[in-house]
Amino acid sequence: MVVAAMLCAIGIMIPMISPIKVIIEPASFTLASHVAIFIALFISPMTALFVALGTTAGFFLAGFPPQVVLRALSHVLFAVGGALYLAKRPETMSKPVNMTVFGMILAVIHAVSEVLIVLPFYMSGTASSNTWYVLFGLVGLGTVVHSMIDYTLSIAVWKVVAKVSNVGMKRSNKAC
Repeated sequence: MVVAAMLCAIGIMIPMISPIKVIIEPASFTLASHVAIFIALFISPMTALFVALGTTAGFFLAGFPPQVVLRALSHVLFAVGGALYLAKRPETMSKPVNMTVFGMILAVIHAVSEVLIVLPFYMSGTASSNTWYVLFGLVGLGTVVHSMIDYTLSIAVWKVVAKVSNVGMKRSNKAC
């Protein structure tokens, strides 16, 4: 519970204070904004849910536009889904290839859910010539890249956390 609260606090602070932040509406890319969620995902489904909801609060409190806050809320899908998968298949995190494939699958789920969130905002009127670029380029592909960067950072942090604590040690952390 304490670890979940700490991850939630980190997840709330990152979008508020991160100096590395790019906003090209409806997309926003804040370096490490998913790290707390990914670490929570490595721990348990309930921790992932709690932290995903907490980081959504962080984006809201940081004054991000509604589309960005709703995109943050969509993180519940990949976070809880990924955590449930790892609970059943902890060996996924024992080999670099499996970890990479798992990260890509999470990134695609992440991107699809975020595109679906912003779709109504852009399709409610007449679609402009750059609508598809914005939806699938900035939000879709941008989210896949951003997700994989944060996933990689999370694995690096998780290696240290797993070595110095017993958090999530029920899982196989050999490569991770």
